[in-house]
Amino acid sequence: MAAPQLKPGHSWDETYARCVRAAPEAFTPDRLLNLVRGEWRTVGTPGDHTTPVDGATVPGPPRVGIEEARSAVDFAIEQHTVWSKVPLDERKARVAAAVDALAEQRELLALLLVWEIGKPWRSACADVDRALDGVRWYLDQIERQTEGRRPLPGPVSNIASWNYPMSVQVHAELVQLLAGNAVVAKTPSQGGFHCLTLAHALMRRVGLPVTLLSGQGASIGDALIRSPGLGALAFVGGRANGRRAATSLADLGRRHFLEQEGLNTWGVWDFSDWPTLAAHLRKGFEYAKQRCTAYPRYVVQRALFPAFLETYLQVVRGLRFGHPLAVDDPADDLPELDFGPVIHAAKATELRGQFDAAVAARAVPLCRGTLADGRFLPGQVLDAYLAPACLLEPPASWALHHSEPFGPLDSVVLVDTESELLAAMNAGNGSLVASLATDDQDFAARITPDLLAFKVGVNRPRSRGDREEVFGGLGASWKGAFVGGDLLVQAVTHGPEGAEEKLYGNFPSYSLYPPR
Repeated sequence: MAAPQLKPGHSWDETYARCVRAAPEAFTPDRLLNLVRGEWRTVGTPGDHTTPVDGATVPGPPRVGIEEARSAVDFAIEQHTVWSKVPLDERKARVAAAVDALAEQRELLALLLVWEIGKPWRSACADVDRALDGVRWYLDQIERQTEGRRPLPGPVSNIASWNYPMSVQVHAELVQLLAGNAVVAKTPSQGGFHCLTLAHALMRRVGLPVTLLSGQGASIGDALIRSPGLGALAFVGGRANGRRAATSLADLGRRHFLEQEGLNTWGVWDFSDWPTLAAHLRKGFEYAKQRCTAYPRYVVQRALFPAFLETYLQVVRGLRFGHPLAVDDPADDLPELDFGPVIHAAKATELRGQFDAAVAARAVPLCRGTLADGRFLPGQVLDAYLAPACLLEPPASWALHHSEPFGPLDSVVLVDTESELLAAMNAGNGSLVASLATDDQDFAARITPDLLAFKVGVNRPRSRGDREEVFGGLGASWKGAFVGGDLLVQAVTHGPEGAEEKLYGNFPSYSLYPPR
């Protein structure tokens, strides 16, 4: 059999050349631009970025400093004053035009996600499609959702993580725009900036008031979080940065929705339907578990461990990972992979070290795959690739005992009582989702209220959700307003003037939780 080869027409150089042709106002042959003060400008210090797919060097984000960031925010505030007065029909027409333009570039947007952040082709396309389908739903619902409501007094500032540039960040921005708010967005430092640059070029062409800039959070974060005149902050990222953002907002009374990492857990108790669980476990490895709703920990009733282990190992042995664009024949479709690389080589090294540290502290290595199990191009750089691994009973001192790995490194904890199961599932001090695998519905009903997760699934995983489903977190995984469906629009609009209004969410003075 011939060695795998790169799918023709899908190299990085060809992909970037397509970007230059599709949006020459935003891409030059050797650098990206920033969308500030209403135009794409050659500002900021360009740098290099390493694609995790094969270690190649590609143009990096052009990072601006604090003064440029403040100027960009000031201009966005001026844009907001005008946009907030634009009639809803006109806002709908422009957002719909942006969705159509993005749909025309679906393949290129997805290909950028493959190269920038290592998404397999199917996952990359799903990220684009979910963003566009979600906004189409809001276009149909927005008249009802905004009846009697008005835009915020200033633009929404968006600071998001790298893993879902389209279905999280662009989706949220388009809904914010639809609701009458201008938008300021920062590109993630670790990847996604090429995809976001193309998306925002198309959004700007149809007259949407968007600002997109790159920079180090430590350098420009103050402008994006505390600038007078901003209406809200939408943040997706780690707990440390989220805490700093929340602290910075404490004296402003500004609306915020801060999604932070959480240690999502499956609990397994009095359970027998192993084929169904196997299907869920397999899907859970999508995108190497680099998702806020991934499940990296399993808390298992000790008597069920043999059956669980047999099921888990069978799943792991069947996983497909490797170069997302490698084909056996030029005419072949792109491969159906469960995952490609992790976000960068340093992350792969970190996870390998965390596995070794747990074993050194007497954890039991249940499995540790090798890169020989993956599918790669001859001679390609493999520094950012990691085969799936799993540990049994890692020590409480382990770095990942209370936090998520954000990669294909799982752990299993054995318990003997319901109280032990509850304590082990809540070890991360709050999460976005949790699930129970059990045949005992009374047990599920009894324990669910005490799980520190916003959404709990019984014999099924839970996801971020959008449209009709609310999304949030408990404990340290979320701060501020809950979002999703009607609540997303409510979070970025005000009710009738003079009317008292409380948003669902985690706030210092009150706490309201919709049913799980």
